[in-house]
Amino acid sequence: MVTQMNEQNSQFQILIVDDEPLIRESLYEILRIEGYRVQMAPSAEDALEQLKKNPVDIVVTDFKLPKMTGLQLLEEIKNTYDEIEVILITGYGSIESAVEAMKKGAFDYITKPINDNEIKIVIQKIADKKKILEENKALKELIAKNQRPSFCDMIGSSHKIQSVYNIIDSVASTNATIHITGESGTGKGLVARAIHQTDVHRRNKPFVEISCGAISETLLESELFGHVKGAFTGAIKDKEGRFEFADGGTIFLDEIDAFSLGLQVKLLRVLQDGVFERVGDNVTRKADARIIVATNQDLAQLVEKGDFREDLYYRINVISIQMPPLRERREDIESIVNFYLEKYSHDNKKKVTSISNEVKKLFLDYTWPGNIRELENAVEGAVIMAKTEIANKWDVPSLAKFEKSPVSSTRDEKSLKKVVEQPEKEHIISILNDCNWNRNKAAATLGINRTTLYNKMKKYDILDK
Repeated sequence: MVTQMNEQNSQFQILIVDDEPLIRESLYEILRIEGYRVQMAPSAEDALEQLKKNPVDIVVTDFKLPKMTGLQLLEEIKNTYDEIEVILITGYGSIESAVEAMKKGAFDYITKPINDNEIKIVIQKIADKKKILEENKALKELIAKNQRPSFCDMIGSSHKIQSVYNIIDSVASTNATIHITGESGTGKGLVARAIHQTDVHRRNKPFVEISCGAISETLLESELFGHVKGAFTGAIKDKEGRFEFADGGTIFLDEIDAFSLGLQVKLLRVLQDGVFERVGDNVTRKADARIIVATNQDLAQLVEKGDFREDLYYRINVISIQMPPLRERREDIESIVNFYLEKYSHDNKKKVTSISNEVKKLFLDYTWPGNIRELENAVEGAVIMAKTEIANKWDVPSLAKFEKSPVSSTRDEKSLKKVVEQPEKEHIISILNDCNWNRNKAAATLGINRTTLYNKMKKYDILDK
């Protein structure tokens, strides 16, 4: 225990300042025995010179020193080295001088004759304080790392997108097949690229992306595995497939649900053994490519229907990453908008720096069925149409879809809109009650921002409790 304590104490450097050699050396021995690293100075001037060369954690100084006093030394230290803690020692102690020293930043004040235990306790308090500050700093850095505002071209600091970032960090250095799911436009391709870029072993090798749903089955097989001359009409020469080209790198198969059952068998073989044949050839080839697949379909349901092989499903579903829709991470909308404002301002040689509050409200309230891709298109259109640095309501193309249609006053309470809205109103009131009407907490629970909650409360005439 003593050895461990000494090891911890050895992290702290202490400077003793006293013009009396006996007191100076006595303190030196006391603190050295406790494991602290200690240096000495006979005057304030000498202490300041030492601090220029070797900054310390703690200064223990006598109040009465020749020329510059201990209180003046304290002021000089706090002006230059705010992180250094200072303990003042004097034989002329008084309440007034103690208060003055504490006001000027002294950590504590000790009177002579010095009690060994007292000085040890005060210094231990400083050591504990510094340790806590360092731990808090490390924790903040960890939180900052885990709450990154962006990551490999992905934008957002919401809890759900942070979870995606963390999974990418965890799986990047492995060879596991990754299955990315999510609605169209959520950024599945960005996730695939992020995994490739974060993989130190593959990042310098090719990243190959194929939109499987856009290619016919015959051509898709050729694209993936290549073909030999004469394999089919139009095959005028041998062609290398994408798996061969991606050797050592990553191949990303988007819309994997477009594979026919026959092609699924060939893909399963590549996943299991890493081997394949070109179309029309009987030579078995091998390629080491990291395979990432994506779909916006429920593959488990396709398995139940018999449209997707169960063995292939389990093979590709080793690690699954679910991309959240934009409506579930509304707190990221503003950051994404700013990113695309800068991008498309640069592309179009314009300077559009923001959107109006009215447009912001429309964007935050909209459900974004097309997700980030739809938001990107809306921002691009706004930049192109904007005549000033602020994109206004009239600059947003197809604005009608962002606005709620007014409800006719002639409709009765049984209208479809009213029937749909009533459960939402009741749910909001229920959550507000659960959160003791704390709007911030209620908004977080509902998965919306505070402004959206306020607007809904206003819409439904929900008054504060």
